[in-house]
Order: sequence, then structure tokens, then C-alpha cells
Amino acid sequence: MPIDTREQIANAVRTLLVEKHVKKLTVKDIVEECSITRQTFYYHFEDIPDLLRWIMERDSEKIMQECIAQGDAESGLRYLFLVAVNLRSVVQQGLRTNYGEELEPLLIKRFRACFEQMVDELGLYQRYSRADLRLIIRYHSAAMMGLLREWTDADTEQLDHIVHQVYLILMGEVSALD
Repeated sequence: MPIDTREQIANAVRTLLVEKHVKKLTVKDIVEECSITRQTFYYHFEDIPDLLRWIMERDSEKIMQECIAQGDAESGLRYLFLVAVNLRSVVQQGLRTNYGEELEPLLIKRFRACFEQMVDELGLYQRYSRADLRLIIRYHSAAMMGLLREWTDADTEQLDHIVHQVYLILMGEVSALD
């Protein structure tokens, strides 16, 4: 089955970021990497930030479906962490490019959407006001971004412990506001 042009463009971005470690991501680099014309790129995306938004929205939907399919909140959270750890090099390299300042708020927004969906689907934080809930979700989103930015091999070795602690916070057994 032929690969979708949008997917081809997204794969080119991953290759440029992970394998070629580009610091200045350009449409020229992307179209050369996937052997398409600039016109084809602009047919599918308004600009590079639009492309990055599309990649994150598409990927986060798939990730959330898989998280929920894990069967319970802690397993879903572990899956989310594993995906984040596996995407760490792409994210870290993306943050070092000329689009880093635009990428970070997009990532935080996607984390926020994931946490909002988890809170709604699992009925978490029912005892908190909407204002407190917004603060808690912002906290979790920023924390995930910080973990991605500074994750170490030692953290990977402690993944189960970290997931369990975050799970306890999400379940309200340990308050993030305490």
C-alpha cells in the first residue's frame, strides 16, 4: 500500500531530526528528504508549525487510544511514559531546532489534552473544583515536558517506580498541590 504524502513528510521530519540532527529545519530540507516538490508540501501543510501540529495531534490520538486500551489507569500511564521515553530523542532534537520555541507549547497543549481525556474517562479528581482541576492538569502537562527534557537512563531504570508515583498523584492518593 502506498504511503500517504502527509506520512511521508512526517517521516522525513523524523529522519532529519533524529538521524541527521538538523538544527535549522526548513521546507527545502523536508522536500529534498522525501523527494517531493515545495508545492506538494504547501498543498498539505501551511508551514512547518502546521506540520508539527498535525504530527502531534495525529500521534497523540493514537497514543491516547492505546493508553485507554491498556485496561487500567496505571498501565495506561506506563504506556504513555514508554512512548514519551521512546520519543525523547525526537522531542529533544526538535526543541533544539529553529522551531523549538513553537514546539514546546504544542507539546504541552497535547499533554494537556491527554490528561484532560484521562481525567474525564477515569473520573479522576472529582473532589476538586474546575479551577483546581485546570491547575492540576497544567501541572501534570508541565511536569511531563520537564521529564522529557531532562529524562536520564537512571530514570528509565526507575520507570515503574516513577509511573507508580505519578499514578498515585493522578488518583488523588498523593496531592500534587500538597
